[in-house]
Amino acid sequence: MVLGPNGAGKTTLLQVAAARLHPTSGAVQILDETLGAVDVFELRPRIGLCSNAVAGSLPERETALNAVVTAAYGVTGRWREEYERLDERRAFELLDAWGVSTAFDRPFSSLSEGERKRVQIARALMTDPELLLLDEPGAGLDLAGRERLVQRTSRLIGAEDAPATVLVTHHLEEIPPGFTHVLMLRDGRTVASGPIDETLTAETLSETFDMPLELHRRDGRFSAFAAS
Repeated sequence: MVLGPNGAGKTTLLQVAAARLHPTSGAVQILDETLGAVDVFELRPRIGLCSNAVAGSLPERETALNAVVTAAYGVTGRWREEYERLDERRAFELLDAWGVSTAFDRPFSSLSEGERKRVQIARALMTDPELLLLDEPGAGLDLAGRERLVQRTSRLIGAEDAPATVLVTHHLEEIPPGFTHVLMLRDGRTVASGPIDETLTAETLSETFDMPLELHRRDGRFSAFAAS
């Protein structure tokens, strides 16, 4: 879990973790590989990425099914490449698991924001990644859409075969139960990091968002309010 305000560097960090951006200094290791010493085109299929950048690269008229299945080739638009029936079946099963199988033949551009988010996550899971990166998947969702996403994400990370998952957000309500560690950022610097139960406190949260805050937790979910 990566938590911080807008402009803290969360998305930049995730782009580096996805092997889509190289650091200007230092060394980065991802899945036991070092950026700069590995073919990123071999590394990237091992990483599932759900982000606005990926969504923006999907052709508007691409169907939801094609938006998912094209991840098998690491492309964002279906052209002349051939897919096995097994690939299409897996794509459909992922859409079904995320509650959007009925939209499989609809253009991606026609989907609601919640449907788009779930299609993007299905796409990120298409290659059975070892690492799953979710960049603010709850952004733009209404209350019901957010809660459905939280429930499905919590089930995903709780599965025995779940990939290592990193979720970026600046809303505590979007944190699904089951995440074990948190990295808190402000202005590109680490405020705190470690086990979420020990690290996410009113004090570290207040420092991260530069505002006195009260932290509440109930049934594994978090919320925060301005300190009175």
